Amino acid sequence: FLSLVAEFCCGFFVILILGNFWFLAVLYLLWLYLDWGTPCAGGRRSQWVRSWTVWKYFREYFPIHLIKTSELNPNHNYLLGFHPHGVLVAGAFGNFCTDPPFKNLFPGLTPYLHIMPIWFGCPFFREYIMSAGMVSASKESVSHVLNNKGGGHASVIVIGGAEESLNAHPGSLTLNILKRKGFVKMALKHGAHLVPVFSFGENELFKQVANPKGSWLRNVQEKLQKIMGFALPLFHARGVFQYSFGLIPYRQPIHTVVGSPIPVKQNLNPTTEEIDQLHALYLQKLKKLFEEHKSNYGIPAHKSLIFE
Repeated sequence: FLSLVAEFCCGFFVILILGNFWFLAVLYLLWLYLDWGTPCAGGRRSQWVRSWTVWKYFREYFPIHLIKTSELNPNHNYLLGFHPHGVLVAGAFGNFCTDPPFKNLFPGLTPYLHIMPIWFGCPFFREYIMSAGMVSASKESVSHVLNNKGGGHASVIVIGGAEESLNAHPGSLTLNILKRKGFVKMALKHGAHLVPVFSFGENELFKQVANPKGSWLRNVQEKLQKIMGFALPLFHARGVFQYSFGLIPYRQPIHTVVGSPIPVKQNLNPTTEEIDQLHALYLQKLKKLFEEHKSNYGIPAHKSLIFE
């Protein structure tokens, strides 16, 4: 959905340049230059955009649910690790970029969904995603959010990143996380409490072309991902009037479960050992969260998370 909106925005910008409104394109480019740093400085959210009626229908389509398991004190800042990436990241968008789900369950906290910086280079589209509460996933951006002295900020990071979307097959429980420790280091530097979040049903929205590791398709996808910074999963789902083929996601329920916070004491210069220790604790809490709730959402008892 976001990709389609981005393409529309870029196309509209090209029309301005080629048409009789080139001067508007020039003015926008000037604005883009002056406003370039905003995605790394908290963005520019709009309560009006986040409350559009269309988001209510978007959440009800699947439907998307946000489940609270513990209180999050608004006097602290938090770093929420979202799993898995899936193809669409529908649970992250529906719960953290639209109101009122998060707002009602966690009053006093403001969520910021961190996404790849490349999206903020798209004309007009950048204004839309910032209005929904999305900001850059750069270190500078995460630091800005977590540096709020009064607390009440929640950075939401999809830990597996674009690489994990290549594992987004129905039934897949593989998470790219063992080598991803930057989020732990950021939490330590800012004293932000870590919160594991698992979104049940995220991988069930699309069927992806078989791409096992070592296959020619997977090799090509991984090379492209390294070059472009984002992955290109080959997926399909249903159409508008038929269920056999199309790009509209299947109507599968998504239950995004927010776990209990892991208290983190600020450490401006954490050692490798301290980072590894907190990372191991995070993995333990994430696995526990999954095991405690998997039976509620159709996961067989013998299945567990796979960390790689």
